[in-house]
Amino acid sequence: MSQRLKELREKQSRLVAEARERLEAMTPDTDEVRAKELEAAHDKAMAEHDRLQSIIDREERLAELEKRHEERDEQRRAQSRPLRDTPETRGLDLPESGKVEYRSVFAKVVCGVNPSDLSAEERSVLKQGIATFETRDQVTSSAIAGGYTVPTELEAEIIKAMKAWGPLYDENICTVLSTSKGNEMLVPTIDDTDHEADALAEAADLLEDGSGDAEFGQKTLNAYVYATPFIKWSFELEADSLFNMESLLGGLIGERLGRIGNRKLTTGTGQDQPHGVANAASLGVTTATANGFTWDNILEHEHSLDPAYRASPKCRWMFNDKFLLAARKLKDGNGNYLWQQGDVQKGVPASFNGRPYSINQHMDEIEAGKRIALFGDFSKYYVRKVGAPVIGVLRERFWPKVGIAGLIRFDGELGDTNAIKAMKTAA
Repeated sequence: MSQRLKELREKQSRLVAEARERLEAMTPDTDEVRAKELEAAHDKAMAEHDRLQSIIDREERLAELEKRHEERDEQRRAQSRPLRDTPETRGLDLPESGKVEYRSVFAKVVCGVNPSDLSAEERSVLKQGIATFETRDQVTSSAIAGGYTVPTELEAEIIKAMKAWGPLYDENICTVLSTSKGNEMLVPTIDDTDHEADALAEAADLLEDGSGDAEFGQKTLNAYVYATPFIKWSFELEADSLFNMESLLGGLIGERLGRIGNRKLTTGTGQDQPHGVANAASLGVTTATANGFTWDNILEHEHSLDPAYRASPKCRWMFNDKFLLAARKLKDGNGNYLWQQGDVQKGVPASFNGRPYSINQHMDEIEAGKRIALFGDFSKYYVRKVGAPVIGVLRERFWPKVGIAGLIRFDGELGDTNAIKAMKTAA
């Protein structure tokens, strides 16, 4: 461990110890002013702890990359001759890091390359018969040779695909909590909007009847697992394809994971699955008809939300694309479009009635008794991501075929049901 990492971890330890002392100092007898000071100091210490952790994570990642580059440079210096890059040996299969891996050598042999045509280093790796795999915290059992691998570049593409297919998987929209473990996670909640101060007569004593106590609650975030079936392809396709099959199919798997993630975070029931935001939101406006809405409904729905939530930078609309189309087609009594951005020929603007919006195709379409639109502060919707997506690339198990599959662990919950309102059509 570097001296810098050591110092950062020691500072974290001191922050944790000081935070514990502050919590222990808060007793039922502690006066309110002192209690708030201790709470503020505790929250500040925890924020600093998290900031240091992000620095530590970056330092460790950089150290890992530096180590890989050092190993690559050492291997290049040790090689007596370069690897041949012919159609038969498929030199492009070599990882970008330049490191010879068992899985890439095994793929060459499966595709018909004679072992005598391999380099000395490749033959050595093949004889060992053992692959070195990246692991993820959420995988509790070790993988056998030829088992799970998660190439960094493939993982990045999959996460990108998931975000493209699921607005609720985007940290710019919701509050995302990333954890390395899948243990049950409790999120404290509080709703104090109904309380305010009372008039106090001269020389009167303050009430001590508990009527002003704050009521805390909590939401539970679990780690539900969703996976794709294995996609298998032949060794002929692996050998002859002009495309990198792992990257191509990895992108498809990323889209599949993104779809199920966004679907459950939108319409999940909360029973043995995430609590989707559309079901968790409180009811705002109910339209007069079962198959449509008016622009008045739009305005009424926005104002059904408390102004405090409307002021949030993450306050936005979310609806199906067909809802947006219906809104753009609304006209006044003279047949003029009501669209707020002027000439509709300019296309779809970046805002809806002056607010950001997200197209979510897992939201209900305009039908009777459906929740067709959401409006509110989406920072109150918590999405828990457990580790990174796990991608399994299996070679020996399906030999001579190759297989790939993926899984993710996540959960979602609305911390404050008053923060987001749902527009519902009449029954």
